[in-house]
Amino acid sequence: MVVLSKPAFDHFKNCTTFFPGIPLVDLSRPDSKTQLVKACEEFGFFKVVNHGVPIPLIKELESEAVRFFSLPHSDKAKAGPPDPFGYGDKRIGPNGDVGWVEYLLLTTNTHSGYQKFASIFGEAAENFRRVVNEYVLAVRRMACEILEMLADGLKIQPRNAFSKLLMDEKSDSVFRLNHYPPRPQAQLQDQSNGRNLIGFGEHTDPQIISVLRSNNTSGLQISLKDGSWIPVPPDQTSFFINVGDSLQVMTNGRFKSVRHRVVANSSKSRLSMIYFGGPPLSEKIAPLAALMEGEEDSLYKEFTWFEYKNNAYKTRLADNRLGLFEKIAAS
Repeated sequence: MVVLSKPAFDHFKNCTTFFPGIPLVDLSRPDSKTQLVKACEEFGFFKVVNHGVPIPLIKELESEAVRFFSLPHSDKAKAGPPDPFGYGDKRIGPNGDVGWVEYLLLTTNTHSGYQKFASIFGEAAENFRRVVNEYVLAVRRMACEILEMLADGLKIQPRNAFSKLLMDEKSDSVFRLNHYPPRPQAQLQDQSNGRNLIGFGEHTDPQIISVLRSNNTSGLQISLKDGSWIPVPPDQTSFFINVGDSLQVMTNGRFKSVRHRVVANSSKSRLSMIYFGGPPLSEKIAPLAALMEGEEDSLYKEFTWFEYKNNAYKTRLADNRLGLFEKIAAS
């Protein structure tokens, strides 16, 4: 359980303003690659417009998600516990983390993982599968475009050095639908040091890149370099992009994997849809040689995505997952 101090709880309870400095990148502009690199270096987080993902497709998937989360709990539970894919409620992972959230975790493999929904959606199960697959293909295409722009901005050859890992047929990517029901105000104002404040506890994403879309409801917060937490203004026309731990390693720490969390909302449901672009399980993750200048040392030990994923699964949300793979400078 995440427990905030009383001052921290009061800060977030009374917070009504949003951070105006979150980078906004128009992917259609010729200077977008420079802006993307700067955003990844300074924040590890940004939002994009002119992203090419059809708005009708976004709305259709949101409708499917709302329909699923509106079902009785007994029906949703038919989707099975998330081991690794399925429906989860309150419990986040196997190590004691909880939040005010229910979710659906899905494989991005277009040929498996959806049979269990036939008993929930009936004849509409095929439409659910179709919409999820079309959406995932669209956001993966956008994520690959961003990764190739980043490679251009860093002067890396080939320019698909990052994106090829998502396009690989063995890419270990996942798709997640999160639903945060309104939290009763009386519980939000619980005096037990803000015990009930968190919808999803602070963490970084272990994959290469995350593509987030949410409805027009606040709650998302990111941590700045000084450790302060900043609310992110909701935006229902843009996508938010997170640098993941793996991309931080591949750039030898030049890009930052952003710490983020979700705060419970007392008045509106929050729905988010996240594509986590991951490499194949056997892929070796290490700083790219093209980015190592002169005698610059690698900050990280080489590891496979399977090793890192397996280690992350054993940790709590807020743990520094990269700590085990950081090289310690000789004293």
